[in-house]
Amino acid sequence: MKTAVSIPDEIFERAERLAKRNRRSRSELYASALDEYVARHSPDEVTDTMNRVCERVGDEKDAFVAAASLRTLDRIEW
Repeated sequence: MKTAVSIPDEIFERAERLAKRNRRSRSELYASALDEYVARHSPDEVTDTMNRVCERVGDEKDAFVAAASLRTLDRIEW
């Protein structure tokens, strides 16, 4: 999708330098930045993403991990 937006010159120049430094196109940089912004400001998206991660990981208990976690928590000052 093509779109036109107006941004301050300073932001444009900083974005240009970043795109060149990372060898990315301007479109790729802007799309990535907008995607990150939307994800950070859409609580439902964050929750959905966390739910998908939890589904992949599953809820199997690992005795070693559980014991190590408890030992670590015991040593941490809250």
